[in-house]
Amino acid sequence: MKRLTMSLDDDLAAAFDARVHASGYENRSEAFRDLLRQDLGNQRLCEQPDQPCVATLSYVYNHHQRQLAARLAGFQHEHHDLTVSTMHVHLDHEHCLETVILRGRTAEVQAFADAVLAQPGVTHGSLHRVPMAQHHAHGHTHMQPATAHVTTRRRKASAAR
Repeated sequence: MKRLTMSLDDDLAAAFDARVHASGYENRSEAFRDLLRQDLGNQRLCEQPDQPCVATLSYVYNHHQRQLAARLAGFQHEHHDLTVSTMHVHLDHEHCLETVILRGRTAEVQAFADAVLAQPGVTHGSLHRVPMAQHHAHGHTHMQPATAHVTTRRRKASAAR
């Protein structure tokens, strides 16, 4: 593990320390690693849309909206290759919350989410994507978070030397 030293102005350091404390991190290093992983992951998602990701798409919709529930279910069926699972929750007499777990090429997952969130009657939507790396082992494909994959590959390469 490498050690990095950095200088921050007092206000930025105080704001970071407040975030570290409020988020429940044991130390600054863990918080910084998470921020860096998130930033690098977001960069990868933007720069490599053909690479795989996993994602959760959550949205609230009015189930009284004409044919909306049927359109949403139909859209998931049309994209069964991306849709891993769906959880449906009744919030009140009019509104439902759905969370869809997605897996596939980043661009396809983003296009699916954009199409769902653009439906009339869908509100409060959010997509959370995690970049993934694929590797093949014992006859099938495994996926793991892309930053972990890079770290694992580098450790193996270092150990082999």
